Amino acid sequence: MKLINKKILITGATSGIGLKLVEKLYPKNKLFIIARNQNKINELKINFPGVVAFKTDFKNIAELPAVVKQLQLATPSLDVLINNAAVQYTPTFIDSDFKYESINDEITTNFTALCSLCYLLLPMLSHQHNAVILNVNSGLALVPKTSSAIYCASKGALNIFSQSLRYQLKNTQVQVLQAFLPLVDTPMTEGRGKSKMTTEKVSTEIIKGIENTILDHDIGKVKRLRLLNRLLPNLAQAIMRKS
Repeated sequence: MKLINKKILITGATSGIGLKLVEKLYPKNKLFIIARNQNKINELKINFPGVVAFKTDFKNIAELPAVVKQLQLATPSLDVLINNAAVQYTPTFIDSDFKYESINDEITTNFTALCSLCYLLLPMLSHQHNAVILNVNSGLALVPKTSSAIYCASKGALNIFSQSLRYQLKNTQVQVLQAFLPLVDTPMTEGRGKSKMTTEKVSTEIIKGIENTILDHDIGKVKRLRLLNRLLPNLAQAIMRKS
């Protein structure tokens, strides 16, 4: 599938990887975005006229059916759904600044809302030939780190969900793909880690994975992490535990 003249929905599109995907896919495609910050949505629409935007916070999944109805008024079908939106909180359960409510917020944003969106948008995707659901995942779905336990767990759940949904849709026109990312230089990772991959390189790889129908696309250092976890799992766990 060449990403030209396609109808594409991108979540979390106003910053980081999502914004870079918008830059690369516009104006050769018809883009729709879902984001939570109205000021950033307004700025994006100035820079990318023609992008159709919907505002919602994925923490409030009760809003999703109404958002999808608005989307259906704008287009009867979609070719590609890119589930990119995510949040990550770094305090551990034993840190004094850990917030109890962050557990629900993180799981809902990273996993429950994504599952809900896949279900609600499946009829629109099923109208198209060779449609794609691309779930943006993380190397932390394969081997967790010490901090961000809920984030790691939500990404692990996303991995299993994506595989199972792939089985369910085997005899349909909808492909379920994943992109497993290393540490990427985005606002979410500001002040954390070294040797981050740029959004430019990551977005290029994500697009390549969609166009080449790579089911589980390991990007950057994730290739080595998956191999190490297969051959020497104890070493992989020790490395990630200290990361």
